[in-house]
Amino acid sequence: MELTELATQAASAIRRADGLLITGGAGMGVDSGLPDFRGNEGFWRAYPALAEAGLSFVEIADPEHFHSYPERAWGFYGHRLNLYRRVQPHAGFQLLLAITEKLQKDYFVFTSNVDGHYAKAGFDPERIFECHGSIHHFQCAEDCASNIWQADNHTVEVDEQRCLAIGAMPRCSDCGGVARPNILMFGDWHWNARRAEMQQARYENWLRGIGNLVTIECGAGTAIPTVRNQGEYLDGTLIRINPRESQSTHPNAICMAAGAREAISRIAAKLGIE
Repeated sequence: MELTELATQAASAIRRADGLLITGGAGMGVDSGLPDFRGNEGFWRAYPALAEAGLSFVEIADPEHFHSYPERAWGFYGHRLNLYRRVQPHAGFQLLLAITEKLQKDYFVFTSNVDGHYAKAGFDPERIFECHGSIHHFQCAEDCASNIWQADNHTVEVDEQRCLAIGAMPRCSDCGGVARPNILMFGDWHWNARRAEMQQARYENWLRGIGNLVTIECGAGTAIPTVRNQGEYLDGTLIRINPRESQSTHPNAICMAAGAREAISRIAAKLGIE
């Protein structure tokens, strides 16, 4: 089916919805200019120093580096923090928000992205569940006192060619040890999930109050299927937007094989929103 017809179907489902669940994976950020970590080749293009060291995304996103080689750990996460602060969310974010506002639709955001771009685009932070945490919040690498704090006052200087932090790194104010982003990493036994659990409670409470649910899923792949599984198993209608993995087993799926910005723009146009 052509993208135009699929956008018409999606717009019709959105008009009938009682609530919109907006879900996003890594592909949502590609149109903003953020790097695509799909496969080692894409990751290593973004981080040639890690390619030289033979470190994959799974290997560098291991909290052990904050103990064994904190300069390398903060070289990677400091670069990402600076990048996410600098980059502006693409127009698709604002169009999704405009859809909720102009059609007066109740909404919630569920995302595995740690970049904070939904809040940056104007979505209500109280209506966002960042299931893997946020790079804009820090915690102690040991989680010594179970504290989480905002990263607003912290700047990490990075030698991008070597992917190494230079100068002072964020420190825990309780024990003085190295701090780390409040992000769920691989093999992570020290992630402080308290902030995410509070978001999850609000999200689950919201879900219980919605009758006719429409999920708008953007850029959620199968490699780490946390977001994809949400849309697949929830009742209602699933609008899946993904240029490479748009297939679905959901009984009421509208599958759009396109990038997030293009598909959202087409749906918004069918709703009279530009």
